Amino acid sequence: MTARQRIIPVRRDYNRWVANQTLEDYALRFTAKSARRYTPSRISQTAIGAISFLALEAVGGAITLSYGTTNAIFAIVVASILLLLIGIPISRYAIRHGVDIDLLTRGAGFGYIGSTVTSLIYATFTFILFAIEASIMTGALELAFGVPLWLGYVISAVAVIPLVTHGVKLISRFQLITQPIWIILNILPFIFIALADWQKFEMWLGFGGRGHESGRSARSRPSISPCSGQRRR
Repeated sequence: MTARQRIIPVRRDYNRWVANQTLEDYALRFTAKSARRYTPSRISQTAIGAISFLALEAVGGAITLSYGTTNAIFAIVVASILLLLIGIPISRYAIRHGVDIDLLTRGAGFGYIGSTVTSLIYATFTFILFAIEASIMTGALELAFGVPLWLGYVISAVAVIPLVTHGVKLISRFQLITQPIWIILNILPFIFIALADWQKFEMWLGFGGRGHESGRSARSRPSISPCSGQRRR
């Protein structure tokens, strides 16, 4: 005689939640072939959102200010190539077998514990990135509209919830609507600088970083001899 299966309320709620196709896009399990209905162009359009993080612009600006424009360009190009080479096999097998990085690491020999650690690393990175994004957006809300910092953090946190819970479908639609605005706002500063003072581009390309600039100014400053009190040229 088989034991009677007991379904607790939490399990029943979970089954009802994952059965809702509006809220579930197979983020952490095998993607059925019937659910693979998104075209490559739509997926690519959604993936472009990964480069729209304000934190990436802040990191790029910090690298440029610290090490100079030339070093920043070469470093970003090398890092992009490495990320592309690493991401190609992961994306290839994920697309072929319909699994995400969590299930892919489990099937590649990491086991259940290893895939959990991978998800923990990814989740930690996501939390840090969202925190940086929220701080940037909060500062922008305070600067543009005078919104208090605490309220800006609440708005930035709550606004993300409906996007992440409704999966690729809503994110892709939101991306299609807002992407032209994002592209225009990213290009407009360069157009403005080119029309107002195009020589600033040469200064930007020749910028060697704060350390380089301070070292050069220190070398060009005349020194005073401690013995004679006279300036040495």
